[in-house]
Amino acid sequence: MTAPEPLPYRPCAGIMLLNAQGQVFVGQRRDASVEAWQMPQGGIDPGEDAETAALRELGEETGIAPDKVELIAIAPHDLTYDLPPELVGKVWKGRYRGQIQRWFLYRFLGKDDDVDIATRHPEFTAWRWIAPATLPDVIVPFKRDLYAQVIDIFTDHLR
Repeated sequence: MTAPEPLPYRPCAGIMLLNAQGQVFVGQRRDASVEAWQMPQGGIDPGEDAETAALRELGEETGIAPDKVELIAIAPHDLTYDLPPELVGKVWKGRYRGQIQRWFLYRFLGKDDDVDIATRHPEFTAWRWIAPATLPDVIVPFKRDLYAQVIDIFTDHLR
């Protein structure tokens, strides 16, 4: 088993996307061994800023174009999560202990027809809108605390 302590966190960006009813977009992960849903997120490429990465990941995972979203808020600080011990050394080519993430809250301006998860490299098998408070219930257990923090950070903007 790989010891996580000497490993760095993978730089990542995520988007909490709200529809007009105040619900949050989640996609069902294609690669999960259990049913797991998550908000759009992904790695930050070298030389890329976090917001650019978040919008790129949104497009790559959902097919939603940047002109279909509007920025509401940015998390004031990065959040981290650690992988469970059984995944350290196995995911991301064994180079990271978890992720350090910058989160962005966006409003979806489009229609559901603008969502297309059948992207070039599909990451989701299904998608839906859910109440923000239920996010921690649908995510993999090791990300629950992080999702609760994201909800807490953006709570003043959620209805």
